[in-house]
Amino acid sequence: MRHEIIKIVKAGDSLLDKIFIRKTDNQEKIAVRVAGIIASVQAGGDEAVCEFNAEFGGSKLASGELKVANDEVEAAYRSVGDSFLEALRLALHNITAYHKRQLQQSWFETGGKGIVLGQMVRPLRRVGIYVPGGKASYPSSVLMNAVPARVAGVQEIAMVTPPAGDGKIDPHTLVAAAEAGVSEIYKIGGAQAIAALAYGTAVVPKVDKITGPGNIYVTLAKQQVYGQVDIDMLAGPSEVLVIADDTATPSFVAADLLSQAEHDEMASVVLLTPCGELALKVQAEVFRQASLLSRREIIEKSLENYGAIVVTENLEQAFDLANHFAPEHLELMITEPFNWLNRVENAGAVFLGRYTPEPVGDYVAGPNHVLPTGGTARFYSALGVDAFIKKTSLLSYTPAALNEAGGAIVKLAEVEGLSAHANAVRVRMLEHEAIKEDEGC
Repeated sequence: MRHEIIKIVKAGDSLLDKIFIRKTDNQEKIAVRVAGIIASVQAGGDEAVCEFNAEFGGSKLASGELKVANDEVEAAYRSVGDSFLEALRLALHNITAYHKRQLQQSWFETGGKGIVLGQMVRPLRRVGIYVPGGKASYPSSVLMNAVPARVAGVQEIAMVTPPAGDGKIDPHTLVAAAEAGVSEIYKIGGAQAIAALAYGTAVVPKVDKITGPGNIYVTLAKQQVYGQVDIDMLAGPSEVLVIADDTATPSFVAADLLSQAEHDEMASVVLLTPCGELALKVQAEVFRQASLLSRREIIEKSLENYGAIVVTENLEQAFDLANHFAPEHLELMITEPFNWLNRVENAGAVFLGRYTPEPVGDYVAGPNHVLPTGGTARFYSALGVDAFIKKTSLLSYTPAALNEAGGAIVKLAEVEGLSAHANAVRVRMLEHEAIKEDEGC
């Protein structure tokens, strides 16, 4: 194995273009396949869901077995250890407390002539959350999707997650769902799960919104059902960008790069530093630590295709590049990181200081780890309570208030060629004038 499993390049290297613009092979073909799955679920319901579960995951479940029974959850509690429950509940407490700070209230204000304006904030009634599964277990993803929905006041939270080949769901995932207040759990994965949530089946009632990351089939399915339901975002492979100066600890930086590289062969890991000596030390540390990790093969492919150590002219250039990349995770391992926060324009989450590695945010800190990827941090935010509420505008005008504003409304409506709009106001103004004349008599 080569010593340089992650490359050191200059800021203008063409490798950065490849990292910044990651494309999934055969995406068009997958999109066609996803459209077919969605159409099949719409037509065939639970039977189609079960067929796709068997095709993609090997689980041979009947429609009556798709919904997780209470005794399965009870058995899950008996199989997980006390240390897991303790860690899970710490995370649950912190995530709940953080998201409670995001709650919004309805509001009203009264203006002149009795005008009342306001906004009514209401939770969505029913949402679906997608949690990756199969051979893996992601209880943290359960918490990050379910907790903000519960805090927002969502009445029904339906979780879908792919079962293993034996038709079972990892007990840690089931316990996390129970602790987080999930209403019902279904053993369904992939595009068929998104279709079932969006359109409903006999077993799975349809939802109003779908959140949660998944593979390319899940992502494209969410894209295709958008409009039938709302979605949170189109999540792509994970990414971390670290900005470090000469005070950073090379072993810390390397460990944080590797922690993202192990996610996926398309995961992107980038270090930006003006310190050439640090770049060399981190490169050596990545080589050393990678050889000790269980997901070494995935890590090496990620680093080869979408990893880089970039030597910049200075920290200012590093922040310019970071804002262009708009990373999912941005780590600032620099002197006085808070003093540089005003330079951060685009990032899903920012981790400040050498003792705040990205996994802190993945598990227990409280902020959500469902974050925008692929540069979408330019316009998307982290998943939060706002994703699970809707806002309704409120307006109330008195006759006097409408009469005062009526001329402007009529004028604007007529300019737009909408005479009926103008008339809806004008008839009320005429009534108001008639009443005034009668009162004068």
